[in-house]
Amino acid sequence: MSKKDKNKEVEELQREDTTTATAEQEQPKDEKSAEEQLQDQLAAEKDKFMRLFAEFENYKKRTNKERIELFKTASESVMLSMLPVLDDFERALLHIEEDKEAEELRKGVLLIYNKLLNTLEQKGLSKIEVKKGDVFNADDHEAVTQIPAPSEDLKGKIIDVVERGYKLGDKVIRFPKVVIGQS
Repeated sequence: MSKKDKNKEVEELQREDTTTATAEQEQPKDEKSAEEQLQDQLAAEKDKFMRLFAEFENYKKRTNKERIELFKTASESVMLSMLPVLDDFERALLHIEEDKEAEELRKGVLLIYNKLLNTLEQKGLSKIEVKKGDVFNADDHEAVTQIPAPSEDLKGKIIDVVERGYKLGDKVIRFPKVVIGQS
């Protein structure tokens, strides 16, 4: 054999070795990359599932909270519409007490008033207790007007309660309307 033939033969053997080595190297990489791809896909699907599950849980909590708020606001509007009726009953009781001849009428009106008040209290309504002489707080009271204080100790304090305040649960649905003494 000539030198050229030997060089060609060596080159062919080297090419075959290179191709075989490359094929052997590529084969494990392909298998490994296929496994890695599957693991990556699995991880991505798990992440997607967990996010979807968390989103669904948040949706359930949000809808439950909205439902509870809807029931509260529904009863709140009913309570607000009933408050003027309670005010009228209180005014009627004040005027009937002045008339001594209408004792039976007063008893009947008082009975109806107490029944209505007890029913509303069972549904969560409660009075906000405010007395004459209490310190005025703008966060808790609504000042209707100011008048000159009849005495020094009533300056900046509540002189009269014009309208009672009410709470529904923990929420104030109507602040008490008061008259305060000017300081």
